[in-house]
Amino acid sequence: MTIFALIVVFPICMACAVFSDVMTMTISNKIPIALIASFFIFCLVMGTPLATVGAHAGIGFVALAITFGCFAAGWMGGGDAKLIAATALWFGPGTELLDYLLMSSLYGGVLTLLLLVLRSVMVPATGIGFLDRLLRRGGGVPYGVALGAAGITIFASGAWYETALRGLT
Repeated sequence: MTIFALIVVFPICMACAVFSDVMTMTISNKIPIALIASFFIFCLVMGTPLATVGAHAGIGFVALAITFGCFAAGWMGGGDAKLIAATALWFGPGTELLDYLLMSSLYGGVLTLLLLVLRSVMVPATGIGFLDRLLRRGGGVPYGVALGAAGITIFASGAWYETALRGLT
């Protein structure tokens, strides 16, 4: 049961990031904290070798340093930066992280284009706060949507999920 609980934490955290970013344009610190804590608990339960845990942690720190620089330059939000770093911790070194970054970029591009099209044809006068904010020209893009969707996509076909499923049988 513990393994099952842990394999649903990642997708739930990603879904919460998506919802939060759409509704408020922020991603609560609780989400990356939950991802980080659950990663280490998952590793402990699964008996993950310390070298593997260290490699994942190193990737997470590098991702945090890079995304913090992007945040400091004004290129991305702080919640997005922390979410990317926490997700990089889970995916670690290898193709899953590269797939996540590529998928995030693709989803983010589609999201941005969709918002640009909607903003060009709709007036932000629905009376629904979050929707009007999303439709306002010059407004930001809730990139947590792309990050969360990409995270769920890659996680569902990744090594952690498969390992956990084997542990359930």
